[in-house]
Amino acid sequence: MFGSVQAWSRRHEKVAAVLRVAPLAALCLLTSILYANRDTPDGGVDPGVIWYVGVSVALLVPLAWRDRPRLSFAVVALVSFGQWLADLGPVPANVAVLIALWGVAYRCTWQWALAALLVAELGVLLLLVDWMAPTFGMFSTGSILVVTIWLTGLYARTRRHYLEGLEERAERAERERDQQARMAAAAERARIARELHDVVAHNVSVMVVQADGAGYALDHDPEQARQAVTTISRTGRVALAEMRRLVGVLRENENPDTDYTPQPGLDQLEKMVRESAVPTRLRVEGAPTDLPEGQQLAVYRIVQEALTNALKHGGPGVRADVEIDFTGPDVLVRVTDDGRGAAAPRSAGGHGLIGMRERVGMYGGDVSAGPLRGGGFEVLARLPMAEAA
Repeated sequence: MFGSVQAWSRRHEKVAAVLRVAPLAALCLLTSILYANRDTPDGGVDPGVIWYVGVSVALLVPLAWRDRPRLSFAVVALVSFGQWLADLGPVPANVAVLIALWGVAYRCTWQWALAALLVAELGVLLLLVDWMAPTFGMFSTGSILVVTIWLTGLYARTRRHYLEGLEERAERAERERDQQARMAAAAERARIARELHDVVAHNVSVMVVQADGAGYALDHDPEQARQAVTTISRTGRVALAEMRRLVGVLRENENPDTDYTPQPGLDQLEKMVRESAVPTRLRVEGAPTDLPEGQQLAVYRIVQEALTNALKHGGPGVRADVEIDFTGPDVLVRVTDDGRGAAAPRSAGGHGLIGMRERVGMYGGDVSAGPLRGGGFEVLARLPMAEAA
């Protein structure tokens, strides 16, 4: 329950500050009623109630400034000193000095807490000198009360720092534990990936060798060709089972909403260009002959990213041209637009060109991008034709 009260106090700091002052304010209010009911010779209200209410309000209001303890203590101390200079008697609201002293000891540094203690001790001395016949015992009693409250504030501050340190260490330990778990998972996934590579490479190599042997023996020794085909089938099933097992391990912590839709290729390029928000003309020379799916995806993403950049930076009414050439030893992808070109504003945080370079770099190609003379922008990528393994 105490923790719930603390959590509520942190959420409603201003209301909590008012509630902390409420008991002392209620005491001052009851005492003011006694002043107001006093009989005076002329039958009016005792004038003492006016200064009583004024001093009480001036002492209680700063206690609500919980987030500014030094200012609160300074105002309370100055009001109490002014009360002493005016030779006004002590009132219940003067307890605010002790409350403000506790706030400084709890929230401020050691130097400020010590300064507040010395001011409070001076207040005890002035009280005894002006309003009572001071004795050493009376001063010691007042000082013990003040120092006790001051030490209580220091202890509360020390305990708060200790608890904050425990929470910080617990959070750091939790972060380190999560990080170690992620590192261990990444290391395990890397090991599985290497194992997957070894399994696939070995079995595919066996299948290739057996297929070559079957092709050679097909005309001369049909039985040997049949055995080779059987070996290919058995090896393929083993490789497929191993791949499923290892990929299943990799997907254990995968998001259940993961999309397994096949990645787009060149057969979807025309549809993407046609549905693009930028009016685009597509021209293709030659035809891809057994172009790997990875390269098809790279060409698709390069065109997609280039059209996205044209839409973002080309300005209103921009148009684009997409040219893809399969006739040479390399696949050439050229995307140009008639937008603002060099006049387009630079945007921070973009990764489009970096992504293009990474995709093209996987196949030993290169990509360049920049404004054209007279306006517009060009993206030119070259991907060497991947050879079948």
